[in-house]
Amino acid sequence: MKKLFFIIPIALLILAGFSNKKPIEIIYIQPLGKVTPVYIEQIKKSVKSFYGYDCIVKNKIEVTPDILSKITKRVEANKLLKKYNSPKNTLIITEKDICHFKDKLRPDYGIFGLGLKGGKICVISTFRLKRGVSKQKSLERLEKVVLHEIGHNLGLNHCFNNKECMMNDACGTIKQVDKEKVWFCKKCWNLIKK
Repeated sequence: MKKLFFIIPIALLILAGFSNKKPIEIIYIQPLGKVTPVYIEQIKKSVKSFYGYDCIVKNKIEVTPDILSKITKRVEANKLLKKYNSPKNTLIITEKDICHFKDKLRPDYGIFGLGLKGGKICVISTFRLKRGVSKQKSLERLEKVVLHEIGHNLGLNHCFNNKECMMNDACGTIKQVDKEKVWFCKKCWNLIKK
């Protein structure tokens, strides 16, 4: 009988360790070049508030010629993501303009961000988010783009269900980002929960 009293508390401790409590997720923020601290703080706050993930800021890395577009010398997002791909959840933030190969007519297409669907890495640029607007407006845009690109990392495609969902494709215009709420439609949330 004494053995039973000893075994039961140990079994309960073991079962408690296997509860459905979600493990703490961490996203590493990797500055590329000089990044204004307010942008990094906005990312940390947004990621924690929306996804519940903690953020760790890494030391900055420099822009190198191997990640630049041969056409315009913008940072080429695909080259950047390939070079710094990691098994850790990583968000690269830069104030440099970034681009993506869209098609033969637009091989150097300027973008706000790029996230690998189902991957662990994404990049966001503040360059196009801050042109001609207040600091507050640029921070609102940054929040939406960051959460959108992490959504791709979590496996989400672009959303066509609701124009206010952050997973909409911006289609090259900041107007779409401005229309969105800091919100995912029910369909997108359900896909993440799976």
